[in-house]
Amino acid sequence: MITHIRMKNFKSWEDSGEVKLAPLTGFFGTNSSGKSSLLQMLLLLKQTAEHPDLNEVIFFGDNGSLVNLGNFREVIHGHKEELLEFEIEGRLLDPVTITIPPDCGAENNKVTFDNFNFNTAIRENFGDLSVESFSYIVGPDPHHKITSKDRVIYYGDIGVYNIHAANIYSPAVSKLDRNLGWLPSVFEELFSYVYYLGPTRVDPRRRYNWSGEHPRHIRQWGNQTIEALLSARVRKLKTLHEAEEMPIEERVSYWLQEMELAHSFSLDWTSQGPKEYEVRIQKSSTSPAVTLVDMGYGLAQFLPVLVLCYYAPEGSTLILEQPGIHLHPKVQSQLADLLIEVITERNLQVLIESHSEHLLNRLQRRVAEEKISADQTALYFCRNEEGTSEIDKLEMDEFGNIANWPENFFGDEMGDLFAMTEAQRERQKRDTELIEGTTVAPSKG
Repeated sequence: MITHIRMKNFKSWEDSGEVKLAPLTGFFGTNSSGKSSLLQMLLLLKQTAEHPDLNEVIFFGDNGSLVNLGNFREVIHGHKEELLEFEIEGRLLDPVTITIPPDCGAENNKVTFDNFNFNTAIRENFGDLSVESFSYIVGPDPHHKITSKDRVIYYGDIGVYNIHAANIYSPAVSKLDRNLGWLPSVFEELFSYVYYLGPTRVDPRRRYNWSGEHPRHIRQWGNQTIEALLSARVRKLKTLHEAEEMPIEERVSYWLQEMELAHSFSLDWTSQGPKEYEVRIQKSSTSPAVTLVDMGYGLAQFLPVLVLCYYAPEGSTLILEQPGIHLHPKVQSQLADLLIEVITERNLQVLIESHSEHLLNRLQRRVAEEKISADQTALYFCRNEEGTSEIDKLEMDEFGNIANWPENFFGDEMGDLFAMTEAQRERQKRDTELIEGTTVAPSKG
C-alpha cells in the first residue's frame, strides 16, 4: 500500500506537499487542475522501475507505455531549469528481512521492515539526465538509511560507495554493487502490484479468441478483460499471501444485476471454434441475450473496472481514472459500494480520479452508516491558480459531513436553481399580464 506521495516541479505542481493516501483515495477538481498528474507520477515511477534499460534515469514513456510524458522539458514545472523531485512512502504486506554488508559498519546486519520511504531529485544538463540525490529509508531506525551526497553513497553516516556515473537512477542502484540489490527489489515489488485502468477503454467485440494465456493484468485500456475472466476459470490466482479461487464471474454477474445493468451475464465458447468465445448479456428476464457490442456503451466501458477489482491480487493498488464514465448517476452511486467491498474484503487500495458527485455522496452516506470509516478514506480537491496546482484535503467527519466543502465543487448547483426559479417567476408574471390584457403596446409617438 502506498501511504503518501510528494512531487516538486512536476507539470503543474510546483510542490504538492505531502499527499497522504488511504485505502480509498479520491481526487476531484476541475479540468486541468492537476489531479491526473498526481496519478501520473506513480505511473511514471512504475514504468521506470519496470523498464529493462537500467541506464534510463527515468522513462518518460512511449506510445505503448502507461503514460507518455515526452521529455524532461515537457514535464518540468514552468519549463524552467529546476530539479524534478519525487517522494513515495509505502507499506509492505509481508515484512522483508535484508542483510546489511559487514563493511557498512552496522552492529546488527539483519534488518526486518515492512515500510520504506524513497525520494529522488533529477536534473537535466545539456540534454542529459542525472540523479542529483536519492535516499531509501527502511524501518523505524534512521540508521537504516541509504542516501547520496556529493557523489558518495552512504549507509547511515558511513560512506560506502563512490558514484562515478552521472546517470545512476536510484531504483537501479543494484548496478553499483550486488549488496544493494534489496533496495530496488523492494521498490519494484511495491510497483509490481500497482494496476492502472485509464479513462478510455477498448471497444467491445462480438467474439474473443483465447489460446489459454493467463494475463497478469487486463492492461490500461481493458483490452484483456475477457482473457482475464477465462483465465480465472481454469486456474487459481496467486495473491500476495496464498493461492485462492477467484469466483470473478459470479461477482461480475452479481454487480451487473445489483446495478440493473443486466439481468444475466455469460461467457461461452461459440460453434465457430474451440478458441472463440462471446459475451452474452440479457437486459431483462424476458429480453433475448445479445452480445456485448449490442448493449449500451456504458456497460462495455464499466466491465473492465468491475473485472479488475476482482482479478487483481489481494493487497494490490488500483489506479482508476474516471471509473464511472458513461454510467447513469444511480450506477455511479453504486460504484462507491463496489469499491468499499473490494477495499474491505480484498484488502485493495483504490486511487480514483473522478468528477462524480453521485459517487462522493454515496461514500459520505456509507461513512455515516459505518460501512467504511472516515480514516479509511482520503478525499482531495485540486485547483489550478495561474498555472500552478493547489490541493486541499476534504475534512470528512465520522458522520460523513465535509467541513470545508469548496465553492462550486460540482458546479454552481444552488446558483442554477436560484436562476431557474427567478426565470420561472418572470415567465409566470409575463404570462399572467398577457392573459389579463394588462400589457400595453408601446406608443409610436
